[in-house]
Amino acid sequence: MKLERWQCRAGVAVAAIAALLAQRALTAEASGESVVIEGVPHVRQKPDFCGEACAEMFLRKLGKKIGQDDVFNRAGLDPMLARGCYTADLDRSLTTIGFKTGTVTGKVAADKAEAGMEQQWAALHADLLKGVPSIVCMRTSDDSGASEHFRLVLGYDSKNDEVIYHEPAEDGGAYRHMKRSEFLGLWPLKYSAKEWTVIRLRLEADGIRDVAPAAGLTDADYAQHMMQLRKKVPKEGFAIVLQRPFVVIGDEPPEMVKRHAEQTVKWACDMLKRDYFAKDPAEIRDIWLFKDKASYEKHTREIFGDRPTTPFGYCSHDALIMNIATGGGTLVHEIVHAFMGSNFPDCPSWFNEGLASLYEQCGEKDGHISGYTNWRLAGLQKALKDGKGPSFKSLTHTTTAEFYNEDSGTNYAQARYLCYYLQEKGLLRKFYQDWTRNCREDPTGYETLKKVLDEKDMDAFQKKWEAFVLELRFP
Repeated sequence: MKLERWQCRAGVAVAAIAALLAQRALTAEASGESVVIEGVPHVRQKPDFCGEACAEMFLRKLGKKIGQDDVFNRAGLDPMLARGCYTADLDRSLTTIGFKTGTVTGKVAADKAEAGMEQQWAALHADLLKGVPSIVCMRTSDDSGASEHFRLVLGYDSKNDEVIYHEPAEDGGAYRHMKRSEFLGLWPLKYSAKEWTVIRLRLEADGIRDVAPAAGLTDADYAQHMMQLRKKVPKEGFAIVLQRPFVVIGDEPPEMVKRHAEQTVKWACDMLKRDYFAKDPAEIRDIWLFKDKASYEKHTREIFGDRPTTPFGYCSHDALIMNIATGGGTLVHEIVHAFMGSNFPDCPSWFNEGLASLYEQCGEKDGHISGYTNWRLAGLQKALKDGKGPSFKSLTHTTTAEFYNEDSGTNYAQARYLCYYLQEKGLLRKFYQDWTRNCREDPTGYETLKKVLDEKDMDAFQKKWEAFVLELRFP
């Protein structure tokens, strides 16, 4: 009796297992044949550029040098949003590049989800058989707070009923496998209890348009920068303005921060580029404008861990950090340094600081930036009366350490008022242009200075210059 019961139960179990295996076989058969689009390189995404990276991967397969930054830039997305492409943005970009993306957004009734999702899968699988991959937007897990994420679907393994895809968020994410049941569970976005959203962007090439290499900083660069910057900027009381090539952050009212960005930063950039600099700074630089002394000291400590040694502002952490209540002079000074770094990287300290100091107090004259006399004049006049001013040969030959560490106050002032003299004689721009063309032969600028001044006797010129400086007045 026990043996018969055991045989009966064993028969039922075997039958159940057979039925389960048969059902899996039917499911796999219904899901379609195996297919893999081979040879698609894997690309690790930049932060929040998962869709852009998916597109880059298949574009590389097609032999196109169109990167994830290019994909973002084609979307026309405002970089101040500090995010990558959403579905509509990515669709717009892919269409512009030359893909037929198809019906991107589908709907599945929740009460008929199984049939609806099988239909969505059948369409995706049919495209795979034609060599057309898809970028899908899906949840990263079953958790209620799971984020949405783009992945590139490249194939299907019917034997194991697994979807094959590239994971852009991780190194080594090529040709990953996921059970189709799990994939179909994560693919629909359940914004509504009654109707689910299914997102798929087909990558059917339709005359891919080459993208010219970007010159300088692009929207993608600024978007990535903004993602990191927003982690640093205090959540309350600060406004951010994109004023290329800088990002301006301030704790005054937004309209005031915008005014500084336009009337000081943009104005200075336009003027300096008109007269001196052909290239923008190579890196994005933040300009922090704190509204007063208390804010300046508090926030430099909290945000940067600094204790400022100057009440005006300084350059550190790849940022220009200012107490804007003291005026915009130091800001313009630091902007000069940012441009000098990308246009004349071998510029000696004497001219780098001389030109920057010249525009600490400045305005516009005949459409050009013009430096005025400033607070450095009194100290220089005293040094000249005391016979302590270095010769111009000595000044132009100072090393960086010598310039900053050996009587830096006089060095700054003398460099500034040499630039001021050249400006007043209409020679400053010519000096800069001639010198930068010949800086390899004249790294200190001394020989170019002599030629521009048309002076063979620099001792005689020094006396002339000193007399000029002693006649100046401030204010």
